[in-house]
Order: sequence, then structure tokens, then C-alpha cells
Amino acid sequence: MLWGFALPMFRFSPRPLWGWRRWLLRAFGAQIDHDVHVHPTVRIAIPWHVTLGRGCAVGDSAILYSLGPIRIGARATVSQGAHLCAGTHDWRDPAMPLLKPPIEIGADAWICADAFIGPGVSVGARAIVGARSVVMKSVETNSIMAGNPACEIGKRTP
Repeated sequence: MLWGFALPMFRFSPRPLWGWRRWLLRAFGAQIDHDVHVHPTVRIAIPWHVTLGRGCAVGDSAILYSLGPIRIGARATVSQGAHLCAGTHDWRDPAMPLLKPPIEIGADAWICADAFIGPGVSVGARAIVGARSVVMKSVETNSIMAGNPACEIGKRTP
């Protein structure tokens, strides 16, 4: 409930106040390393489930639907409009209970604009998920993915 009241201080902070937003997220339990850039229009459901590695960036209007843990590695980029969804329902059970599988984005990975990363997905280090891709299965290190559903279209050279 308190996060809901603090949200306007996050949302309406001027863009260059990276440190202020880092401080505010830490105050609500997020684990945030140095030099992290979180834009003011980012939507974060539960900050205490979020871990952001050194030098990573989360772009304008990205959504971190952190019902479960979301970990973004060092120097990774989550571009504008990307949606990381760490929540779903077990459709096999008639009661449809809420599930909260974690999401992990590896170091130096790039989640491009408007991409969707589903619950329980790990994106390997240095992987690229192309714009508007839908990823529902884990992505290997150095893979380049595109499409809906996302398929590997190449490899990054180490």
C-alpha cells in the first residue's frame, strides 16, 4: 500500500534523477547496484522482488510485473515498452491459483522495444530478444531471438 502512495514521487521525478529513483526503490526493498538507470515511466508492481545489476537500464514505459522475482544482470538493457511478466495462473487447476515464477535476464543481454518475457523465463548473458518478440521459453547465452513466438535467428560472437 505504501508503494502505491510513493509511486507519484517515482513517476513524476525528472528524468535525470536516476539516484533518486534508485534510492526510492531501495527504500521499498529492491536490490539495486551502482549506475542503474530506471526511467520514471517504468511500472514496477512489487519493488522488493526486483534485483537490478550494476549499470543496467530499464527504459521508458517498460513493465516489471514482479509478482515473482525479477533479476536483471549487469549492463543489461530492457528497452522502452518491454514487459517482463513474473506472474501467471495454473490453468490446469480449476481454482486457477496464482503462480509467481522468476524471470532472470543475464548480464549484457538486451531486451528490445515492446518485447514480452513470460513467467519462468531466463534470458542468457549477451542474448538479444528482438523488438516485439514474445519469449515463453528460456533463451541461451549469445542467442539472437525474434518473432512471436520467438525463434533463434542467430548467435552473437563472444
